[in-house]
Amino acid sequence: MKADLHTHSTFSDGADSIAAIIEKARQKGLDAVAITDHNTTAHFEHIPEDNGIRVIAGVEISGVCRDAGVKAHILGYRIQNPEIISALTAPLLEQRNSISEKQVEILTGLGYRIEPEKLARAGGKVLYEIHILDRLVSTGQIPELFGEFFETTFNNGGPCDFGVDYIDYVEAVKAIKEAGGLAVLAHPGWQQNFPLIPALVQAGLDGLELNHHTNSEKDKETIREYAGRYGLFLTGGSDSHGRYEPHNVGDFLSEQSGVDAILGGWQNGV
Repeated sequence: MKADLHTHSTFSDGADSIAAIIEKARQKGLDAVAITDHNTTAHFEHIPEDNGIRVIAGVEISGVCRDAGVKAHILGYRIQNPEIISALTAPLLEQRNSISEKQVEILTGLGYRIEPEKLARAGGKVLYEIHILDRLVSTGQIPELFGEFFETTFNNGGPCDFGVDYIDYVEAVKAIKEAGGLAVLAHPGWQQNFPLIPALVQAGLDGLELNHHTNSEKDKETIREYAGRYGLFLTGGSDSHGRYEPHNVGDFLSEQSGVDAILGGWQNGV
């Protein structure tokens, strides 16, 4: 079964609507696609019931191990009680929106034309920095989303460089399990967080994301070793954000073990 189990829609920091993601999945000949928006379950109730394709409502929680200073994003699938996830992630979304509003004020003070009322927002509510950058690109004020302006303004101590207080990585897994779901460590090669896997397994981790554009071949060998050691299933996905990033729906697909675990006894949207 061909399944992309990692995509993002306009309910977080993706450029594509849920309908657009489903259509792209259909055009790629996929059997299933998961909408795994960041730190929200607002999209769950917007998954269409009959698409001719299996559509899974998932979540990606932005986690961190504060002691090690290492990030660990946790994907959640088959969530039965989304209110548990929402209670955990709501403060993070509020903080992100507050920071983004502050960034708008700073940029306006620097002479950029933002027009806040014309900014896109996740689910019509939460402002992400990508929405600000996209507005600046579309109005011709900067040439690209993630170029020199981004690096000097939003990173490296620039005027809009503010960190978000991510969720404890173990608590993220525990919340997904408490909500009746399956927990998967996303793109471990990107964040090089392999040493965190034993603690995540103890908390209830079910799987590892193998097929992702940031996982090198060496990373994949390590992922397979950990999966074998702890009996974890393997997934994969494009991590598509629409036109905001180069990878599109269906560019990377899940391993069969992940498909079997996540779609076993499947019901649309769950």
